Amino acid sequence: MMFGKYILFIWLIIASTGVDAISVNVRVGAERFGEYGGLLVGKNVGIVANQTSRVGETCTVDFLLAKGVKVVRVFCPEHGFRGTADAGAAVGDYVDESTGLPVISLYGKKKKPLPADLQGIDVMIFDIQDVGVRFYTYLSTLHLVMEACAEMDIPLLVLDRPNPNAFYVDGPVLKKECSSFVGMHPVPVVYGMTIGEYARMINGEGWLKGGITCALTVIPCTGWERQQVFALPVKPSPNLPDSISVLLYPSTCFFEGTVVNEGRGTRQPFQVFGHPDLKDMPYEYAPRAIPGMCMKPKCEGLACHGMDLRKDAGVILSLKRLNLEWLLKAYQAYAGDKPFFNSFFDKLSGDPRVREAIMAGKTEREIRALWKEDVEQFERVRQKYLIYD
Repeated sequence: MMFGKYILFIWLIIASTGVDAISVNVRVGAERFGEYGGLLVGKNVGIVANQTSRVGETCTVDFLLAKGVKVVRVFCPEHGFRGTADAGAAVGDYVDESTGLPVISLYGKKKKPLPADLQGIDVMIFDIQDVGVRFYTYLSTLHLVMEACAEMDIPLLVLDRPNPNAFYVDGPVLKKECSSFVGMHPVPVVYGMTIGEYARMINGEGWLKGGITCALTVIPCTGWERQQVFALPVKPSPNLPDSISVLLYPSTCFFEGTVVNEGRGTRQPFQVFGHPDLKDMPYEYAPRAIPGMCMKPKCEGLACHGMDLRKDAGVILSLKRLNLEWLLKAYQAYAGDKPFFNSFFDKLSGDPRVREAIMAGKTEREIRALWKEDVEQFERVRQKYLIYD
């Protein structure tokens, strides 16, 4: 399902919230070949890419090959090069049928390119559409690719793309003890930066192993400003199928750290939530296996009671912050025997105090106060690496 059909809906939300208009004249970094093509002449090129790596309707890999660039290897993150793998599913190495290029998986047992994978590569390109959320694993892939390139003295070229959630910064800042592949850096859940800006921050803050730095070049996109809502032309992953899911995802992904189904196993992932033991909830659905999206959803085949949030995306746009109300409502309505939270929740939130505060019956305002100073400190750091207004 293409994002374009949701643009009208987003426009209606924007009209009621006062948020700046959708960018319609955006040129992504990959499209600006004149700005970086000279860096690839006569070079063996590797590229980190997936289904979002596009110039118009053309895959970036195909675009580069048509320009005479010698692409020799493709590296793919979670969900695979063509974006069809379920979340968390291991993706092995293979040969891409369309191009005949070897594809090296960076999700599964191997998340960082090995020296052998980079052998013979003169320049690496990173061209992935991010959604601006700390626990979206493309950030971790970026970190490990930068680290591998730094260790092998291979320059990295990041072809930047807009962040659809760049219009606010909010959420608990990751504590070191909560670090994992779904969160490697001390940043809030929503950090308000493009992938290119984020790469600059990884380098500048010395977050790579041993404080090494990568020879980094960022090709900015044009025609985009941070406060403009940007409707992505291609879904960034199977369970973010439209613009509404992208807007709600930072707030509703917390359900993955609970017993509650977060909409996986429906056509509205991260837009609905429910559980058989949630009481007095207005919406009902039954999760089921959906090939290409989720084969083993929580509460599969069970009647789940919860909420449909599809009409609530405007709350995020108008408040410009996470919405914890839905998580708090679910916790208060839960009447099951199993613990509400699982061990994954602290990795998602990045701060155990959030879970502890919810269990202690704190209000949303009290919980938000936990990260206020941390976010203010992060914003001072972030300012050094911003490219766009």
